[in-house]
Amino acid sequence: MKKQLLLASLSTVLAFGLAACGNSNTESGNEGNAAAPSGEKTKISYWTGDRHDAEFVKEKVAEFNETNTDNIEVELIVKGDDFDTALDLSFQTADSPDVIRVKENTIGTFYKKEYLAPIDEYLTDELKAKFPQMKDLNTFDGKQYSLPNYGTTMRLVYNRDLFAKAGIASPPTTLQELVDTAKKLTEAGKADGAYGFAQNFKNPPSALGRSARVIAEMSGFGGFGYDFKTARYDFSGFKPIIEAFKQIKDDGSMLPGVESLDIDPLRAQFAEGKIGMYLSFSSEPGVYSTQFPAKIDWAAAPAPSIDGNVKGASGFLGGQWLALSSKSEHKDAAWKFMEYMYSDSILTSYQENGYGISMVPAISAAAKTPEVNGIEGFLPNQYDGVWPVYPTVAPEGMKSDDAFFKYMLNGGDLDAVIADLNKRYNAALDDAVKNDGLKAEPDPGFDPAALAGKFAK
Repeated sequence: MKKQLLLASLSTVLAFGLAACGNSNTESGNEGNAAAPSGEKTKISYWTGDRHDAEFVKEKVAEFNETNTDNIEVELIVKGDDFDTALDLSFQTADSPDVIRVKENTIGTFYKKEYLAPIDEYLTDELKAKFPQMKDLNTFDGKQYSLPNYGTTMRLVYNRDLFAKAGIASPPTTLQELVDTAKKLTEAGKADGAYGFAQNFKNPPSALGRSARVIAEMSGFGGFGYDFKTARYDFSGFKPIIEAFKQIKDDGSMLPGVESLDIDPLRAQFAEGKIGMYLSFSSEPGVYSTQFPAKIDWAAAPAPSIDGNVKGASGFLGGQWLALSSKSEHKDAAWKFMEYMYSDSILTSYQENGYGISMVPAISAAAKTPEVNGIEGFLPNQYDGVWPVYPTVAPEGMKSDDAFFKYMLNGGDLDAVIADLNKRYNAALDDAVKNDGLKAEPDPGFDPAALAGKFAK
């Protein structure tokens, strides 16, 4: 049970008494709250696309159905890869769910499609203080649409056995240390087929999205090249990062064949002890517990920054979990179910059983460490923080990750590559602002260092 971590992820109607006690609005007879005839159950449906926690959620839904005193019955529906399509279709009919699992990459779209109802009227001051608000991740235009449960952290994953063999005491904290460490690990392990560093460059956006991104963010640069201070794209912060990756490859410290390496084969080789370091998400402990049982002693550490000074925050991805459907005819009942699911006991159990790393500071501070090998290195630390949502654009020509990977393979003028990216991305940004209504407003006071320290001290 404790191995289902993440992340690839009682009962207790009482625990949220804090909300129930202070919430007089939940029975306020809101529009769209059709009451069930006396004696009949109010039936609501909850749709989720999550499978890693399906058994846990199924158990909690059953407990809610057995224990709630409001005569509410929840039907849990677990969708597969067709979740978004099925939800679109449901909103075109009268069959839409009452409660919807929303994610970082879907909540904005669902909000724009008007699938979601704000939950502000249900939130007590205590709930507002307990659950972090995150602009464009669980709040839109000043209204709240979801509350966080778990999130995904990013770390340097390293082979402790190979570090010991190379006589290296601790993981690197700067780019230069990353380069030097990769070289020493390769010298120590090459005879056995082990190399210092690896990236999954079969998919450059996936490779750099889990490596260059977090180093940039730790160093105070937007992980996708967007500068929130100026509201312009500026990829210059990536220059030392890409140079370091190229140096590792030129040194022969990169695992051979990374050009065609996907993430799962990379993980398989790491589990076999053939890779010294790579950067990735907090899904890795679950992977090495079940999918690719690790044959090595490994751990996770904060990603290095460019110069060892942390001027930003390591991206903590998430900020949402359940949302109320705008079409629900039983919003009060749906909120009672949400209130139950966000109870302390369920959120604590969720983390302790290894389904996800809590983004709720009170839960994170109290919950026990899941019994999943390697997870301790991924738990929130003082460097984790949530970055604002950046405006996505579609530039003409090669995307930034592909351009950087091409430079790593073939060399050239990196300054020219960056200047070209800045020109094309900002042209696309200007076009989207002018013609598509995209919002991109400068925030001169934006301080990336202030993002950190909100989940752990």
